[in-house]
Amino acid sequence: VSTVCVLYTQGIANREWREFGRTEVIDNTLNPDFVRKFILDYFFEERQNLRFDLYDLDCKSDNLSKHDFLGQAFCTLGEIVGSLGSRLEKPLIHVLIGIPGKKCGTIIVRAEELSNCRSVMLQFCGNKLDKKDFFGKSDPFLVFYRSNEDGSYTICHKTEVVKNTLDPVWQAFKIPVRALCNGDYDRSIKVEVYDWDRDGGHDFIGEFSTSYREMSRSQSQFHIYEVNFFTHTHTLVLSYLQGFIIFSTQINFTVAIDFTASNGNPSQPTSLHYMSPYQLNDYAMALRAVGEIIQDYDSDKMFPALGFGAKLPPDGRVSHEFALNGNPQNPYCNGIEGVMEAYYQSLKSVRLYGPTHFSPVINHVARYASAVTDGSQYFILLIISDGVITDMAQTKESIVNAASLPMSIIIVGVGPAEFDEMIELDGDEERISSQGRYAERDIVQFVPFRDYIDRRGNHILSMARLAKEVLAEIPDQFLSYMRTRGIKPGPLPPPYTPCPPPAIHPLLARRVSRI
Repeated sequence: VSTVCVLYTQGIANREWREFGRTEVIDNTLNPDFVRKFILDYFFEERQNLRFDLYDLDCKSDNLSKHDFLGQAFCTLGEIVGSLGSRLEKPLIHVLIGIPGKKCGTIIVRAEELSNCRSVMLQFCGNKLDKKDFFGKSDPFLVFYRSNEDGSYTICHKTEVVKNTLDPVWQAFKIPVRALCNGDYDRSIKVEVYDWDRDGGHDFIGEFSTSYREMSRSQSQFHIYEVNFFTHTHTLVLSYLQGFIIFSTQINFTVAIDFTASNGNPSQPTSLHYMSPYQLNDYAMALRAVGEIIQDYDSDKMFPALGFGAKLPPDGRVSHEFALNGNPQNPYCNGIEGVMEAYYQSLKSVRLYGPTHFSPVINHVARYASAVTDGSQYFILLIISDGVITDMAQTKESIVNAASLPMSIIIVGVGPAEFDEMIELDGDEERISSQGRYAERDIVQFVPFRDYIDRRGNHILSMARLAKEVLAEIPDQFLSYMRTRGIKPGPLPPPYTPCPPPAIHPLLARRVSRI
């Protein structure tokens, strides 16, 4: 086969797929390792849908319909960045075959932040390389690999083949430093030497390891490397001519929904909680808009979902911190779809009441955040509410206390009410304070959903606008906590095992994910 991978991106408004780029074509292998990389702008606050299509090229035409379709995979850029080591493995599906369980192969996609855009010009030549061809000499070429955070290697460059020689001189090539080592001058760079064969079964000659710092020490001079393979030692000479944020932090996402009576009777179309068979209500749209992006950074896609301001069965007690799924010992919902289902079930079982208290759910998350302040965990609380806060003083105090913790709070206001109190909590214009104490940093982002609703009724666009606005401040809030604590990105921490402090309600047992 002659394989090429085609990347498509999807527009937010029209949902149309557009070709972004194509890799090089790799011949005669069922396990192609593509060199060409795609450079995309990554936005934490946006859902960036990607599609990878693979084809077996039958001719030189650029028209993909003239070639054999091998399969495709869908994901988001956030899924890749949020995967362990920013490495995502997806099964390929074939829309035409459509046979359940039919295996079309696997695609592995890796993302890495570009931290250094400087380029370097390199040229290599070999001396007395191993003879691999029975008739004639070798046809050598080089393959360069960049080491990754997890110790694996990713191909970053491949030279041309120099035919019939044991003393090749490859053409000089220019490559960004970020492609070689992502700006880490001491990161290992592995170089493998092969003898090219027409059938794709290239013979391994040998390999050596170096680093950008080592290569750059003797600028404008020759640098000699030994290429080792079993007992053979060969020589390569380098002539040096000229010179996706991945954080090891686990993200924890919690949802809190307002079930107070001011939302209106859920059975009536005028209610903000009305469950229409034709479209999502504002609560559901806000939840899906934010949750579908956040869930890309959660390894198991399990979220604790809370409600407040309702009377619960069977005794009608008022709760400002109850599990939407009805199980206070295990409040986790499977993905955003699970949260949505639990939300709809709660509307059928609880009685909307009041008052509107924010402080209980904020304090709940803050207690867990206070137990993990070393930068290995970060907590995001999404509160969706329709209006007036009745425990404003307590809420301010809770936010001031939480501002020193690894925590952010997103508040989405739904409905037509005035949101003066929520705007005050945002703290963009004036830092929030309580009893003379000011918040150490701004951790609250408030937006009224009505400001982002598309007038033409495009709910997908409305949700994209909302998510972009409410999530835009999260990276800066995250970094502000790390910087004030002097915390720098480190190796991946071990999986977190829940160990809640005494006398804490078990609603927010820990789940883990990464950016």
